[in-house]
Amino acid sequence: MDSGDASQQEWDAWQLYFETTARLTARIEERLKAHGCSLMDYQLLLLLYNAPDHRMRMGELAQRLVFSPSRLSYQIGVLGKRGWVERRRVECDGRGWEAVLTAQGVRAFRELRPAHARDVQELFFSALHGDDAARLAELMRRVSGLLG
Repeated sequence: MDSGDASQQEWDAWQLYFETTARLTARIEERLKAHGCSLMDYQLLLLLYNAPDHRMRMGELAQRLVFSPSRLSYQIGVLGKRGWVERRRVECDGRGWEAVLTAQGVRAFRELRPAHARDVQELFFSALHGDDAARLAELMRRVSGLLG
């Protein structure tokens, strides 16, 4: 492999990041599934829960989740069957579509949130010390900026 301008230390950091995030994601997913929810279900519920009036345009939701439109439609359908989310025409223009968190979806999210928060505390936050969170956030903002 041609490493370009990257040092061995940088490649080692990349490999560690890649493996650790995969393991962390798998562990969080496993714990959420014990509560009948996938990580993607939870992230979608979180975004809608935090959105004004618990609703978001489908395009923005797909962008935030890094989903294709078809994948988002499928995921909305899954949560719709549970009664947690509805897909509706945007009231103000009647052209676009939005996902809306239902009252049942709000209850489901509120029930899932404490266990998920404990898992994130145990598996992620407990490893952070001092200004680690601020430094990590800054790094992730810089990487995010490169991705657009």
